[in-house]
Amino acid sequence: MKSINKILILSSLALTTGFANAQNTYSGYFLDEYTYRYEMNPAFGNEKGFVSMPALGNMNIAVHGSLHYNDLIYKNPNGDGKNVLFTNALIDPNKAMSKFGNRNRLGETLKLNILSVGFKGMGGYNTITISANESAEVSLPKAFFSLAKEGIGNKTYDITNLFGGASAYATIALNHSRDIKQVPGLRVGAALKAYLGIANVDLRLKEAELALGTDAWTAKTKAEVYFSGSGARFETDEYTPKGPDAGAPRRYVSGINLDDYTPGITGFGMGLDLGAEYKWKDFRFSAAILDLGFMSWGNTIKASTNGVQSFTTDAYTFSTNGDAPNSFDNELDKLSDDLAKLYQMTETKEAHSRTRAMAATLNFGADYEFPYYRKLHFGLVNSTHINGPYTWTQFRVSANVAPVKVFSANVNMEMGTYGVGFGWLLNLHVTGFNLFLGMDHTLGTLSKQFIPLNSNASLNLGINFLF
Repeated sequence: MKSINKILILSSLALTTGFANAQNTYSGYFLDEYTYRYEMNPAFGNEKGFVSMPALGNMNIAVHGSLHYNDLIYKNPNGDGKNVLFTNALIDPNKAMSKFGNRNRLGETLKLNILSVGFKGMGGYNTITISANESAEVSLPKAFFSLAKEGIGNKTYDITNLFGGASAYATIALNHSRDIKQVPGLRVGAALKAYLGIANVDLRLKEAELALGTDAWTAKTKAEVYFSGSGARFETDEYTPKGPDAGAPRRYVSGINLDDYTPGITGFGMGLDLGAEYKWKDFRFSAAILDLGFMSWGNTIKASTNGVQSFTTDAYTFSTNGDAPNSFDNELDKLSDDLAKLYQMTETKEAHSRTRAMAATLNFGADYEFPYYRKLHFGLVNSTHINGPYTWTQFRVSANVAPVKVFSANVNMEMGTYGVGFGWLLNLHVTGFNLFLGMDHTLGTLSKQFIPLNSNASLNLGINFLF
């Protein structure tokens, strides 16, 4: 059994310990002969045709977020050299809570090109791309951490807009770009995409207002969760309130059972990429919208509070004493179970399908070729990923150089939703062969356990054969 609440809570820790693949490498947006520029703007073409090495043509690895390792993990103040959670009673509450913002986010995305082919023809440049995509996001409000740290130290908590989700799907994309002869300097492109969904989970814990009474909490909650995947089902448990006014026992959804889950295609969608580039003197201006489309998920189960519900619960009787049997530090599993009790969702009997818009991305770029050294140019690109509570934006300024025909390189600086970072990309393209390596966000300091202290890091690697 996979507890949906445990997945949500522990993902905030687990995402700081590993990597998954990034969707696109924006360090290569302006880089000469970077093979996969067309994935950020379908108007971009290549000078040569290419065939990717299967599964290694364009492999991206990254995590991103505003919640970091040092926000959650501290050295034990007692001097024993061990690490403890921020919930430990020896950690000063004011110091711990100062690390959290109103929205604390962690995410990872995956894009692995299984096979890609690019070639000239039909009056322009064409690509066929088959890729695997995966993403996971969590957004936690500050009150969530306040409840975990302070427990019954406060009288009220308003946990609003706690979200989590993950998707896995494959993409088949056909791209064509060409120069518009009637408008000198203008090049346009478009990609038609088919999406094949593998699995999707979407948790929307929209509201949880808690007011501490004499010996129990009064809770008002609103939440829903969807899971799309063949063979999955909800598990339930029974909660028996205590006290003379507690009411009758209630059954609630406590998790998702994946014992009979069968991996396979459970969703289908269509989408478009549209882009344009215009050259004027020493400048190139570009704009694109990516993944303008939808995904229809089948085999979908749903649990919900059915609107706003109010009830009394004694689930939250945790101690702020780190050595107590019911402390947050010692009872993280109990916390996850009690979150399920808090929201008390029940399975609905709605239709087993769900259609959702894809998360679209807008890219706008301007590139300037240095007139005194034509092999050097500078670029600025703004990217905005539109995905509800997981929306992000970034600005990236770069210097790109191609000192010789077989090599080009890029260094860049980004600033946006997830802070400031440094990126780079090296690109070797000799006769018949292309190898590139880079990072949109360079990996920083590691803990003794080799865990990144900053949640933002990435890696891009690709091997392709040119013709």
